[in-house]
Amino acid sequence: MYEYIKGHITFRNTAYSVIETNGIGYVFNHSLSTFEALGNQKEVQIFMHLNVREDAHVLYGFFEEGERTMFRHLISVSGIGPASAMAALSAMKPAELQEAIFSDDVTTLKKIKGVGAKSAQRIIVDLKDKLSSQEVNFDNFGGQNNTIRSEALKALQNLGFDRRKAQKVIDEVLKSTDESIGIEDLIKRSLKSF
Repeated sequence: MYEYIKGHITFRNTAYSVIETNGIGYVFNHSLSTFEALGNQKEVQIFMHLNVREDAHVLYGFFEEGERTMFRHLISVSGIGPASAMAALSAMKPAELQEAIFSDDVTTLKKIKGVGAKSAQRIIVDLKDKLSSQEVNFDNFGGQNNTIRSEALKALQNLGFDRRKAQKVIDEVLKSTDESIGIEDLIKRSLKSF
């Protein structure tokens, strides 16, 4: 299994790219989001997922680890293969997919190429509990803010607040705060916003 590959991009297009490291070129499929994130960068680190089929070993690459996590969740759903998962991640960001799943938005999920009404419902049923029970964060908050966000979310859930509502409130508070914020202050400001 590959965790990530560091190297330089020798070829890229909208569907797949080649990353060279130590004289070996690895072809990996990717979403449009990863394609855009690669830009004109030469030296990159790509998170990998190896899909072993009867007739091939196929690498899927992701610029961000959260995108790979969502990919792995999607392919765990019966009837959703890597191609459909890549189509989903090309159409929507992981945070948007998570929100569609949490809000039972079948219509949005049906817009993904290769996903019909039954597949959309299956995605919601299979992933809603998985995503809510795990500390999966697909937002763009990094480092210290991500840790504080996670702790504040746990605290608000322990107080009985709905997870999705608490996430939105915490994100609003973090976006409106320019300076670094402590956990207690974040919880207090979030409680005032309910």
